[in-house]
Amino acid sequence: MHYSGAVYRPPSEARSLIVQCTLGCSHNKCAFCTMYKDKKFSINPIEQVLSDLDEARAYGRYIEKIFLADGDALILPMDYLLTVLDYIRDHFPTCKRVAAYATAKAIMRKTDDELRTLREHGLGIVYIGLESGNEELLKKFCKGVTAEEIVLNAIRCKQAGIATSVTAINGMAGANGDWQAHAIDTAKAVSRMKPDYIAFLTLRVYSGTPLHDWIASGEFKMMEPPELMRETRLFLEHIDSDGSIFRSNHASNYLPLGGTLNRDREALIHTIDEALDGKVRLRRAVELGL
Repeated sequence: MHYSGAVYRPPSEARSLIVQCTLGCSHNKCAFCTMYKDKKFSINPIEQVLSDLDEARAYGRYIEKIFLADGDALILPMDYLLTVLDYIRDHFPTCKRVAAYATAKAIMRKTDDELRTLREHGLGIVYIGLESGNEELLKKFCKGVTAEEIVLNAIRCKQAGIATSVTAINGMAGANGDWQAHAIDTAKAVSRMKPDYIAFLTLRVYSGTPLHDWIASGEFKMMEPPELMRETRLFLEHIDSDGSIFRSNHASNYLPLGGTLNRDREALIHTIDEALDGKVRLRRAVELGL
């Protein structure tokens, strides 16, 4: 198998066969991200990808899911994608789902008919990074697209029959920013998309990023766990995405949460309230020397 540099995949693709169709990310400018800074975006030769699939098949392993890496495989031309998808369908009879990351710009390059064709040939789910529904924050973090563009193109994928998993980032406004607007605007955007899955991650800092520089200069202040929980609570209060599976149980999250919206909204909020109450009681105990 050919792998170049660090390889990333969503947590739900942990047991998937990962095949690198592209190297890096076609955008690669987000102010919080270092995932693909070690490589320049390029497309791997189709012959190499098919060879990798052949090698994986030769191992005789039961393969149920395949993830097309790297950061934005949907940017690939239709003939490339269809060749890979058809090869998987013909040579991996046990494969139930093919997945890929997808930026809004990549989806925009595909017509509605092309998206439906990709679904018909086996593309089952795309992972879309919303990060925030707040337009000012997306500009600040150099996302390269607007919240409106992300929303509309996620909807197009769903209309084509492709499942969507949307990621938002807890703490993206910072403790000294308008975190209420971030929470509410993100809830509104997700409510419009009504994705199959919602992943709420927590902002992390990596050296070499603009975010790291903002923190060093005092421009940006990271949120503390109680503040992050209050932001999540506000997000949940404003979201209306019935049937979406909500997860906030990534390694970056301080309080693991999981449920199905809108059914479990009150239970999720109750869990946050209990955690916040525990934080308050612990702080009081420390202050009193107990």
